Amino acid sequence: MRVVEDTLRYLYDNKDLAFRLKQVRHQATAVFIQNGISFLWLYAQRDSLNDVLSHYDNSPPKGSSCLHMLQANFKRAQESARVLEECFKYLNPSNPKAPSFKTLRYTLYTLEKECMAFLNDLPKSGFFSVE
Repeated sequence: MRVVEDTLRYLYDNKDLAFRLKQVRHQATAVFIQNGISFLWLYAQRDSLNDVLSHYDNSPPKGSSCLHMLQANFKRAQESARVLEECFKYLNPSNPKAPSFKTLRYTLYTLEKECMAFLNDLPKSGFFSVE
């Protein structure tokens, strides 16, 4: 999400979309806190040195544009929200009305659509072209 947020903030000066993406990031943090998840515990669980996919090369496909980068980052955020949504269903099933990753995931779908519309309305400069 941060890649998209900063692109809209610094490259396109789109305060509204950048701010709403920032809110989603902060809401994600709030879901962890509201469910009593310790960030220190999460950090302790991370084993970067022995991660089985740490050497996976995630190079962009040949001919990719910066638009592809933004789309890929939206998809990563949406997929992550979906995984966390499933995990949190088991962590705290008693409070279905609390802020959730499901809500955040659907917010990301909406923001992606709005961002693509925004980029499509820009003059074509070669940097982005919505496909």
